[in-house]
Amino acid sequence: MDMPHKRDYVFCPYCATRLEARLAFDRVRPVCPSCNFVQFHDPKVAVIALATWADRVLLIRRGVEPMKGMWALPGGYMDAGETPTDALARELQEEVGIGVRIVGLLDVYPMVGKGVVSQGIVLAYHCVVEDEQIPRLVCQDDVTDAAWFQPDRLPEDLAFASTQTLLAEWKAQGYDHVA
Repeated sequence: MDMPHKRDYVFCPYCATRLEARLAFDRVRPVCPSCNFVQFHDPKVAVIALATWADRVLLIRRGVEPMKGMWALPGGYMDAGETPTDALARELQEEVGIGVRIVGLLDVYPMVGKGVVSQGIVLAYHCVVEDEQIPRLVCQDDVTDAAWFQPDRLPEDLAFASTQTLLAEWKAQGYDHVA
């Protein structure tokens, strides 16, 4: 139908009638000829953190595809019923075991790139760690490595365009430009 990487329902989840490809809401979509159920392909929403401590930024090495083995800003998908900031706090705790203060939304990016199978958006937030000593990172979940990087020591193998863009802006504008 309109998103070939998404799997369409074959049968209606309400009445079990075989769905048909029909024009619905200005697109061809799976539609039930019996009860008029329409399958919509809803976008996924992910959150990422430009998490800073002093003059450093947190990056994680991805342990899963897409971009397995490359460095990225920590984050992940929102769960149903979560606010973006709750999802971000949960992801940072799950991935590296730290708490942060979320300062604010930086930007919204399309979810695109090599190996990306979901269409959606990425909400990028600036977060700060207010510990006096550099926070200890505990790699968990889908993270194989994590580290605090100074602006002149950022790795070159960055996973996503959003990570590259946000890090370039962070470097150019200073360590606390959005704090």
